[in-house]
Amino acid sequence: MSESLPLPVSRDVRRRTGEPRDLPPGREAVTLPLLLITVAALGGVRVAANGVLGFAPPSLVSLVLSILLMAALVSSGALGPDRLCGTHRAQLENASGVVVLIALLVATAQVFTLLTPPTGLLAFVFTAFFLLLLWNTLAVGPDRRQLLRSLAVVLGGAFLLKFVVLASFYDPHGGLLHRVVLTLLEQHGTYPIA
Repeated sequence: MSESLPLPVSRDVRRRTGEPRDLPPGREAVTLPLLLITVAALGGVRVAANGVLGFAPPSLVSLVLSILLMAALVSSGALGPDRLCGTHRAQLENASGVVVLIALLVATAQVFTLLTPPTGLLAFVFTAFFLLLLWNTLAVGPDRRQLLRSLAVVLGGAFLLKFVVLASFYDPHGGLLHRVVLTLLEQHGTYPIA
């Protein structure tokens, strides 16, 4: 009997079977950490009313939310820490994997810090919303595609709510939404505005 050589597996077959693919070393060691660190840095930038730039570090609640998000990513299969760190990898590869995981943790914490109002009742409402949503996600255990779609909707909606709706409502010059809400409240007579 002659030995048969294994046939190469195409990308399409891997994609259909769901077999994970390893990232190229340059992308894992350089591109991905730089991208995540850039997200973390830009997520903390704050511009004051007088034009001064500042940096807001992630809050403790944002770090807790990012840990819950990473747990959801792991349970759905979107993040495989065993593929980034393990005995099957060299020490330098493991160090690169740890850098990616830490950068992901900090970047997600900064995203939650960016999307949550800094103080007040709205900060509590946003934080409770994110906490309950991530808790529910962990309980349901969606697959990777469902989780990523859900995250896009939730984080995109929170972005629009904070930076479009709330910014318009709290605009000191009276944005469109501010005028619409005040008009509705005055017309119903429930809350007379002085």
